[in-house]
Amino acid sequence: MAQNIFKGLGIALITPFTQDGEVDYKALTRLVDYQIQNGADFLCILATTGETPCLSTDEKHKIKELVIDRVRGRLPILMGCGGNNTKAVVEELRNTDLRGIDGVLSVCPYYNKPSQEGLYQHFRAIAEASPVPVVLYNVPGRTGINLKPETTVRLAKDCANIIAIKEASGSLEQVDEIIKNKPERFDVISGDDALTFSMVASGAAGSISVIGNALPKEVSRMIRLEFKGEYEAARIIHHRFTELYSLLFVDGNPAGVKALLHEMGFIENVLRLPLVPTRITTLQKMTEILKTLKI
Repeated sequence: MAQNIFKGLGIALITPFTQDGEVDYKALTRLVDYQIQNGADFLCILATTGETPCLSTDEKHKIKELVIDRVRGRLPILMGCGGNNTKAVVEELRNTDLRGIDGVLSVCPYYNKPSQEGLYQHFRAIAEASPVPVVLYNVPGRTGINLKPETTVRLAKDCANIIAIKEASGSLEQVDEIIKNKPERFDVISGDDALTFSMVASGAAGSISVIGNALPKEVSRMIRLEFKGEYEAARIIHHRFTELYSLLFVDGNPAGVKALLHEMGFIENVLRLPLVPTRITTLQKMTEILKTLKI
C-alpha cells in the first residue's frame, strides 16, 4: 500500500500575474526558490490558492513543468486534479503526463452535492485510475458538501492509493475522529492555517498552507517544534500570526496572501476575475502587522 510522503509544511502555491494579467513565470520561479530555501517540505500546485479555475490548459502545463524543473526532485510535488465530473477527472488522470509529480490532490465534487456513497464511489474511481497516490481534499465551505469522517476512513481502508486527506472542514472534532479511526499509513493534513497548530498537536502530519507562501520559515519552525513535542515554543509562533490568519481570508483566498507577498516585494498584486485584490483597509492592517513582526 502507498505511504504518505506529504508531511510537514506544504505550500499551497499561488500563481503570480503580471500587471497585464499574464502568468508571471519569473516571479513564480523566485517564489519556488524562496520556499525551498526557507523550510518548505513539499509544494502543492494548481489547486485553489493557485487560482486554477482561471488558468488555461496551456498555462497549467507550463506552471507544472516550471515547478518540476525548478524543484529538481528536492521536494515532493502534489498537484491539484479534481472536479465534479468523475469521468472527466478519471480521463484527465489517465491522459496527463505525471512524470515529476508525486501525488494528486482531489477536491470533493462541488455544486452537484452528492451523497456520502456518491463521494465514496467518486474517490474510489479516482484512486483506481491514478498512477500516483491520491490526497483527498475536504473543504465544505467551497464545495457545499462535507466528506464525513466515516467516509474518509472507509476510503482510507478500501483504497490502497489514497494516502491522506487535506482537512479544511474547520471541525477539530471531525479531525480527531478521523485520526482516531484511520489506518496507520493514512494521514490527516491541515487545510486551515488557523487550525494547523491544534491539528498537528492532535496528530496531523502537517499543513498545506496559504500563509506559508509568505512566511515559510516561521510556519515550518512551528510545525517542526510540534513534531518534537515542544508545544509551548510552537504556540508562541502560532499566536504571533493569529490576526494575520483571519486577515488573509477576509477578502477571499488568495487575495490576502497575494497582497502580503506584494508588500514583501515578491509579486504584483494582481488576481484574475472573478477574484479581486484585497481591500486597502485589510492591506493596511497586514502591513502594520508585518512591521510589528519585523518580517
